[in-house]
Amino acid sequence: MSAGALALVLGAAALHATWNGLLAGARDVQATAAVGFAAGALLLLPAGLATWDLDASAWPYVVASAALELVYLALLAAAYGRADLSFVYPVARGSAPVLVLVVSVAALGTSPGALAATGVVAVATGVLLVRGVGGSSEHGALWLALAVGGCIAGYTLVDDEGLAHAAAVPYFTAVMALAAPVYVAAVAAARGPAALRIAATPRALVAGAGMMGAYLLTLAALEIAPPAPVAALRETSVVMAAAAAALAGRERVPRSRLAGAVAVVVGAALIALG
Repeated sequence: MSAGALALVLGAAALHATWNGLLAGARDVQATAAVGFAAGALLLLPAGLATWDLDASAWPYVVASAALELVYLALLAAAYGRADLSFVYPVARGSAPVLVLVVSVAALGTSPGALAATGVVAVATGVLLVRGVGGSSEHGALWLALAVGGCIAGYTLVDDEGLAHAAAVPYFTAVMALAAPVYVAAVAAARGPAALRIAATPRALVAGAGMMGAYLLTLAALEIAPPAPVAALRETSVVMAAAAAALAGRERVPRSRLAGAVAVVVGAALIALG
């Protein structure tokens, strides 16, 4: 991998960790997520329209991906309302490649190699360390984080098929254009329009820009580097998020949780490279 590709992937990972940190630390996570989601979709719109290339056959995938994105963001916000970033983020990010691998084996007939199998064990170990063996205080948040991972796995598989019928940026733009208004309307109905006005802060706008920026940097990296190392290096965002939370003093992050985050990164990398 070239130095340029490495910089793009690490930049994408840093942006992804940053927007999750901003969301997790918000007073009203759901409303902040809605404002950020809408802002990010609007920022992406000009690039999507300027490069529009979307076949009619892509729309079923766009709709399915948008539905999964809606559930993903709602579950992520709910999880951050119950537990810390350093708990939710590694579990959600780490479980996704495991679930993708499981579906690929069960439904698509692929055969995982030794590296991928080792990666699954490493991720499972990391999740146990993040949660705390025998711990139950954040049991509900654990299931929410795993459900977030399920959504990530779902839209990853859907998008992998959908992108055969469209260019990446227009495809993602269409997904966001469908999902963002629905999510904003749902939050406004549940929490009231005033909650959205209060949440319309620089924090939410930067989070929204980070959502889109992380995706675009990843696309740029994929244009000049193979997908396996890009996917593997993206998971460094897990360690970045945990370390930033600890260094900033926003959370008490036990050493076992940091070790778990590292194990998740290693496991996800082995799955990607396997």
